[in-house]
Amino acid sequence: MAGLPDNFGSQLNMKINFKKYLLNAIWLTFPILLWNVIFASRLPAQFLPDIFWKDIPLPVMYGENILRTVIFAMPVFISLGESPKKQGLAWYLIGTSIYFLAWLPLLFAPSSAWSTSMAGFMAPAYTPLLWMVGIALLGNEFYFPLRYRSIYYIAPAILFTIFHCTHAAIIYLRNF
Repeated sequence: MAGLPDNFGSQLNMKINFKKYLLNAIWLTFPILLWNVIFASRLPAQFLPDIFWKDIPLPVMYGENILRTVIFAMPVFISLGESPKKQGLAWYLIGTSIYFLAWLPLLFAPSSAWSTSMAGFMAPAYTPLLWMVGIALLGNEFYFPLRYRSIYYIAPAILFTIFHCTHAAIIYLRNF
């Protein structure tokens, strides 16, 4: 076309695709990651890496870490769509809030009855399933040619939760 730069079409395409990046599910993992970075070192000693990862059976360690990678990488490939689904948004917001709240007794009252109970100690291990279900329900489509179904994210989220809870239970049983 006369008067237009040779790369005009690709520039236009980039502007259109930029919206796709803003609607990427990866953004939903950032509050969780930021929370973990800020507060993980303030948890009771049993959660510190030297203790938390000591003598964990290899199948549990590998299963948990592989599935953690899947859970945090998979949202890169999920588009949220332009209008969020109310049910997914509710699961995500409530789930994220419950996950954050699950940490508070461990941070501020680590010797409390709740924090030293199995349910309280393990709360940061089982509550992530709630916000993960939210991400799955908010998903609209993949960025590759496969029909999106929330079960594709929920299934590894459930498996991750099983491994994560198994790991937390091992640490709990060693210490309490």
